[in-house]
Amino acid sequence: MERLVRSRKTILKGMTTLLIAMTALVGCGNAEEEQPAAEPTNQVDTVSTETDSKSEQPDTNETRIVTDHFGEVEIPVKPKRVAAIYLEDYLVALGVEPVVQWYHPAWGKQDYLNLSAPQFDITGDIEALLAAEPDLIISDGFADATVYEKYSKVAPTYRLTDDIQNGSSTEILRKIADLIGEPEKAEQFLKDYDAKIADMKTKLQAKIGNETVAVLRLNIGENDINLLGIKNRFVGSILYQELGLSAPPLVANMEKFIDSLSMEVLPELGADHIIILTSNGTWSSAENKEAIDSLMNNPIWKNVPAVKNGHVYQVDRTYWQTGAISANLLKLKDLEKYLLQ
Repeated sequence: MERLVRSRKTILKGMTTLLIAMTALVGCGNAEEEQPAAEPTNQVDTVSTETDSKSEQPDTNETRIVTDHFGEVEIPVKPKRVAAIYLEDYLVALGVEPVVQWYHPAWGKQDYLNLSAPQFDITGDIEALLAAEPDLIISDGFADATVYEKYSKVAPTYRLTDDIQNGSSTEILRKIADLIGEPEKAEQFLKDYDAKIADMKTKLQAKIGNETVAVLRLNIGENDINLLGIKNRFVGSILYQELGLSAPPLVANMEKFIDSLSMEVLPELGADHIIILTSNGTWSSAENKEAIDSLMNNPIWKNVPAVKNGHVYQVDRTYWQTGAISANLLKLKDLEKYLLQ
């Protein structure tokens, strides 16, 4: 009986040893198939960590439905390559480099942004837009139904609604930040922006008080002048609403955003300060010389009080002819340069 017990123990021991050996062989086989490295335990831990990390990251192909001017459109939750037609200013403010930059043969591009992205001629074909391979296109009111359809064939396209487009630059910034999935960036930017506006408003009030400010545009090639009204979204919002500057009656009573101002009516403007820009080119452009000289040498112009007092300021049209948010910051620099010195 004792021999039988020992025999059974010997058999069990042998079977146990065999099972351990087989388990080790299977484990080694699996390790060789799955882990090329020499330390399988550490490798498994690493793979497990990476898997957990990936499971926590959002799907880069995830989309959502939003409503634009034309209806519902499906856009990426986190677009990587964004084209913002004539809205590049807002992308720059949000720290995003657009894949193309708006260009018009007659008006040029937004030089003040100093973008390196390829130009997209909005009056031509869409080859440059196609080549840029955007995964989201955002457009302003330039995109009518026909243009919208063309853009939509390239990538999901969002056309700003009229209420947003005609609203303030801060509203547009918030909308674009939402579209690119970065709403917090807009709030960070606007906190700094609002502080600068408040500081400039205080300084202007202390320096010029209720002295009136008007903005004129010299139309190159047409040799006439435009007056930008208090409702003009390029200048009216920032000058008269945000900064609280005083507009002369002729500007304050304007219903139009912009209107022609004849030389005969110019003396009635009565502005203490005049900001003036060209419709095209720069103040030093050779092609603009004739129109500029014609204005500056006109006896009526010379007798305008603001001109006689040296209170006329020639500014860059590229950021004064837009109400975009980065452009507004450059306007603040001009106001500091001309009105606070």
